[in-house]
This record gives sequence, C-alpha cells and structure tokens, in this order.
Amino acid sequence: MNSPAQTLLLTGNHAVAWAARLARPKVVPLYPITPQTPVLEKLTEFQAAGEFDAEVLTPESEHSVMSACIPASLAGVRVFTATASQGLLLMHELLHYASGARAPIVMANVNRTVASPWAFWPDQTDSLAQRDTGWIQYYVESPQEALDTVLQAFRVAEAALLPVLVNLDAFYVSHSLEPVTLPAQATVDAYLPAYAPPHRLDPAHPECWGNVVTQDMFYRHRQAIEAAMAGVPELAAQADREWAGHSGRSWGVLERYRCDDARLVLVTLGSMAGTARDAVDALRDAGQAVGLLKLRLFRPLPIEALRTALAGVPDVLVLDRNHSPGAGGVLHQELRAALYGLADAPRVHGCLAGVGGVNVSPAHIAGFAREALQPSPQPPQPQSRWVR
Repeated sequence: MNSPAQTLLLTGNHAVAWAARLARPKVVPLYPITPQTPVLEKLTEFQAAGEFDAEVLTPESEHSVMSACIPASLAGVRVFTATASQGLLLMHELLHYASGARAPIVMANVNRTVASPWAFWPDQTDSLAQRDTGWIQYYVESPQEALDTVLQAFRVAEAALLPVLVNLDAFYVSHSLEPVTLPAQATVDAYLPAYAPPHRLDPAHPECWGNVVTQDMFYRHRQAIEAAMAGVPELAAQADREWAGHSGRSWGVLERYRCDDARLVLVTLGSMAGTARDAVDALRDAGQAVGLLKLRLFRPLPIEALRTALAGVPDVLVLDRNHSPGAGGVLHQELRAALYGLADAPRVHGCLAGVGGVNVSPAHIAGFAREALQPSPQPPQPQSRWVR
C-alpha cells in the first residue's frame, strides 16, 4: 500500500477504482450495473490480491447498497460506492436519508441513459434528476480528472459532512483509455488524513439518527444543510488548491478556456467539454471570438463564480446532455436562474445536444455557435432547442 507514484494506461472506471483504493475506505458496498461494473471488478481484484483493506459488500440491489453505506458512514468509517443510471434511480429514497444524516459518503456515478426505452449511452439525466437530494455533485471530463476528483471529494465530503456524487460520462470517460498518473500512497495519506468524524454511533456516547422531530427541528435541520452547502464552493476550491500542491494538477470549480474578449461562451458539463474545446479552437482559428466555460461543480451551483466568469459576455450557449421533460436542459435553466438580475447579463441560449448519447462533433458545436452569433431581433427563447 506504500506504492510510489506511477503512470498507467487506465479507463475512467479503473481510475475511479484506483482513487477508491488510495483513499483507504473501510466499507465499500457495490452492485454491478453497466457501465459501472469494471469499478467493482477492479476493487475486488485489489482485495483478492491483499492490496485493498476494506469490507467489500455485494448486496442484492442498489437500494440495499445505499442502505449499507449510510450506517457504515455513521459508525465513523470512510465509505465509497459506485453506480449508474437505473441503479442511482433505485437509490433515490436513500439519497435523501444520507444527506439528512450528514453522512459523507463518496459515490462515483457513470452517467447513462435512464429507461424507458432501455439504452446504454451517455446521458446525464440520471444524476441531474438527483439534484435536490442534498448531495454535492461533480462532473469530470477524463480518467485523470476522475481519479483526482474522487480524492478531492472525500476531503470536501468530510469537511462539509455531506455526501458527494462524482459523475463521469458512460463510455466517453468510463471506458476511454489514457495515461493516468497515480499518486504515491504517502501523497494521498498526507492529503487525506484518517477519517475522524465529530459524531458517530458509539455505545459509550449515545446519539441517534432518523428519529421523529418537530416541525421547527426539521426546519432548522434543513437550514443547517443549506448552510453546509453554501460553504462547499470554497471547500472545493481549497481542496483543489491543496491537491495541486501535492500533485501539480488543478481542475478548479470551473474552467474558463479562451474566454478573454469572447463574444460567445459555450457552457457544458463532463466529456462534452473536450469536444467543445476543439470547436472553440477551430472557431478562434476562423477569427470568431468564442470561449468555453466548463462547470465541474454543479451542486451546489457556484453562482458567484458563474456570475463573475460570465460578466460582460454578450452571449452564452449552454450544451445539455440531459433532458428534463417540460423544462428542457437542466443546466440551461439553472444558468438562466443564476444570472438573473445580473447587470448587463448575457443572452442565454440552450441546446439539447447529445441527449441519449447522440454524437455531437466539434463541427456540430461550431455550427451551433455560429447560429447563436447571428444577429437576431428576438431575445433567446427560455426553452432549450433540440439540435443534431
């Protein structure tokens, strides 16, 4: 377990499994589901080889997985799990319970289409549908970012006493293979000290969770969760800065790419940021002032950082790989709300691009951007627009 730093060819799934191993959780409940299964397979390989000192549980469903995660976390140990799509939906009831219990569980979710109909392609509707459960949500672009973000997630979760969901797109990230730098175990241990919660289930110091409360107690409990969420953007930024000091890699809460003097800024989550970055480069080469804002932290939404990053930008084009029936693109609507009332706020356009895993090429994105740059007497529509 005292391995030195090394670089390996890893998929996003295996990068997540390595991050979990390096974080030294003590309880890891898991249930296999495509395309998350390689995370479970790799962790059980580590355990069988005597390289992973954790209790790996394989209950009968994802609902039971989260039912095991919560009491393990409340007993005072570090807990990790992973899921995808329908598995995350099956956990929905328990996600509320986990955040209400202030259990700092870290869960990797491989973003996949939700039924019905049945499909296996990248789509972020599964995790964005959990945005009101009280879980912090990150979205990552690459296997390296996935590994680093899982480690950062434990720091943030245990400081805020809130659970964290780290989301990576199915196949584009989960199964893509790239060189990934694994930090030395000693580096991670210095960054992520042993978990020592202020409250835990201890017969010597009795406490209780989940008991019936008055209206006022429930009200104050929700206020406490909101206050904890309010501190997360700074905790996330601090965790990222400190990880940069240990590893030399920094990802930020959001990334601005070629945004100086931009007439239009593209905004998106996850792997589409890489495609959009190529589109931005092509547009810049053609003399068009377009930039990219990649959002890593979606819950809590870093409103002040977004308002600062987009202040003075004439137009914003949001690319959503998700669909909320009746509302359109989730990120489009959230960004419109975040920028509401901002002096000289951007015109916000929304595209439903890549829903259900439909391929969106750099050329497609460049075309969407050129359309948004065309002068129009009409303001942008509040509805998201379907594009192919």
